[in-house]
Amino acid sequence: MKQILNGRILTPEGWLTGGSVIVEDEKILEVSNNALHIEGAEIIDAAGGDIAPGGIELHIHGGGGRDFMEGSEEAFRIAVDAHLKHGTTAIFPTLSSSSPAMIWDAVHTCDKLMQEPGSPIMGLHLEGPYFNKAMAGAQMPEYITPPIPADYEPLLTQTNVIKRWDAAPELPGTEAFGRFCIAHGCLPAIAHTKGEYEDAIRALHAGFTHLTHFTNAMSTMHKEREYKKVGIVEAGYEQEAFTVEVIADGIHVPAPLLSMIWKIKGTERMALITDALAVAASDATEAFDPRVIIEDGVCKLADRSALAGSIATMDRLVRTAVQQAAIPVADALRMTAETPARIMGIYDRKGSLQRGKDADIVIYDNQQTLRFVMQAGKTVVSQL
Repeated sequence: MKQILNGRILTPEGWLTGGSVIVEDEKILEVSNNALHIEGAEIIDAAGGDIAPGGIELHIHGGGGRDFMEGSEEAFRIAVDAHLKHGTTAIFPTLSSSSPAMIWDAVHTCDKLMQEPGSPIMGLHLEGPYFNKAMAGAQMPEYITPPIPADYEPLLTQTNVIKRWDAAPELPGTEAFGRFCIAHGCLPAIAHTKGEYEDAIRALHAGFTHLTHFTNAMSTMHKEREYKKVGIVEAGYEQEAFTVEVIADGIHVPAPLLSMIWKIKGTERMALITDALAVAASDATEAFDPRVIIEDGVCKLADRSALAGSIATMDRLVRTAVQQAAIPVADALRMTAETPARIMGIYDRKGSLQRGKDADIVIYDNQQTLRFVMQAGKTVVSQL
């Protein structure tokens, strides 16, 4: 048994001071209003820090020098472990636009690793290949295509590993694709799109309730001759039903925009993501994709025509939100844990510090520096 005390505890009701979190095996046994020492328990002193639920990563391509597109067990383990050390205690590995064969390799690996006791892997996220080529960014153009039922139907009927799949709503067949995803327990999301407001509304009715890396690689208000046309971004603001995820590295979404999205969508409808590439949480100086360079703390296409992904980690998201965008600490932490858990339907076991939930716990000091990470009851990082 372990007891975490001497810090303020983030609960669904707000901050709890003078209490403790009691962990037994892989679960939270109790969040107590007092900090009375439990005989025989291992004491973890939070040293006045913020005790919070571990980060849940919705959108991440790799880390530690390895990319999930490799599809191998080794690549998955290295990338997951690298981000675990930065506060990501649950993760949805993301594949960029890939061939069906590459997707199947990742599905088999993901399925195997998800079966391990206490696994931080929650399921696979497919970012593409059903995108608008004009908004492809760093996606592999040779794989991009409208939705192909012969490809996606077997993947969604023969496995339950794929938990989310992104597509551009203006492509033919996208609405049928979205409905098929919903019918098979997969969240369809809008991404890499030049669609208009009306496309977003049609997609919403087909089950697309989430917007991928919001404001990046999606249309916004523009003029056609004398008239204003409303884009996907405005649909995301205007439709309460849409949840959004935001790359909170301070570069993909500048701090004033990060603050504005939070003020409009609210903590309950906005998740923070890294969209990290293989170079994140590593000493690598070159990206997994040879077309990509690392410059100014971010990944870019070599011709500098577009951003290509981040090198951020979960702890950087928290610091950026609090220190650059002036978002309250509690809201920043909730957007890395509670909101992602609700979006992906895993809030029954992740995303908050409550009795019976998985013991995924982080501690930050008052400068939002990560000091402690526990995943499934096991201490991963301790710098208290």
